[in-house]
Amino acid sequence: MMNENERVQSIVLGDVEVIRVIEWHRPFLPTSGMFPGAVAEVWKDNEDWLAPDHWEPDSDRTVLALQTWVLRSGGRTVLVDTGAGNGRERPGMAPFFHQSQSDFPGLLAKAGVRPQDVDVVVNTHLHVDHVGWNTVDADGEWVPTFPNAQYLIPAADDSHYGPDHAKGNGLREVDRLTYEDSIAPIHRAGQAVLWDGLHRIDEHLTLESAPGHTPGSSVLRLASGSDRAVFVGDLLHSPVQILQPCCNSDACLAPEQAVASRRRILGRAADERELLVPAHFGGAGALEVRRKSGGFALGPWATFSPKK
Repeated sequence: MMNENERVQSIVLGDVEVIRVIEWHRPFLPTSGMFPGAVAEVWKDNEDWLAPDHWEPDSDRTVLALQTWVLRSGGRTVLVDTGAGNGRERPGMAPFFHQSQSDFPGLLAKAGVRPQDVDVVVNTHLHVDHVGWNTVDADGEWVPTFPNAQYLIPAADDSHYGPDHAKGNGLREVDRLTYEDSIAPIHRAGQAVLWDGLHRIDEHLTLESAPGHTPGSSVLRLASGSDRAVFVGDLLHSPVQILQPCCNSDACLAPEQAVASRRRILGRAADERELLVPAHFGGAGALEVRRKSGGFALGPWATFSPKK
């Protein structure tokens, strides 16, 4: 697991600085519950590198990181996903997200980021652990954490989880609460920008729909100089899904579509040598992938340095 000095890290890709802000890195759900379609032997067969950063063998639990990516691009500060937030009602999601507490603002400060200096917030999708720090409690009212930011929200997810529930029949209570405290206040403040398909942020950064995990799940592509990266949100929760792309997490709403998006993004990452940056990988956090025997294999892991 990571010590305090490792929770804010950075790497430079072309003209873009990428800062990794890690709220926590810990055992999560049992592998059989989180990845019901995974072949059980894949964990044991790869124990030498899955443990301890991605798997806890003794408990057979996945190990995940909750983290935000800060991009310094074109003179602007862009946040990719905002964690779970503090003091939220998240029924059925204890101990990970219900009434959770972390020093995320302090970690951002260590990264050199003040809330008023954030220009763009990207929510790759609208699950509880990707939107929580969109807002903060101001005297009993949820207000945007980043008062000057444009929040980029996938239109399909906003429709699915929003008050009209155009696609969201049978939403869980936690989904409704998440939208009410972390998304609706952004709309009320006039800071929400809904997008679909493709959305260019600047000369280096482009959002692209990759549905399946949720209707609006998206990836953020970075291209600067000769460097390439793709921030894939929850397209992958574990490196096991690189070895077995047909393996979905238990939270994927449209399993076949999620597999198709995963294969497409992995294939392009391998062909274009994009650094693959998932939302929840522990350890080095990001890696390259390679094509192998009709599937994929792990390539080199990224080298981040502690942020000074």
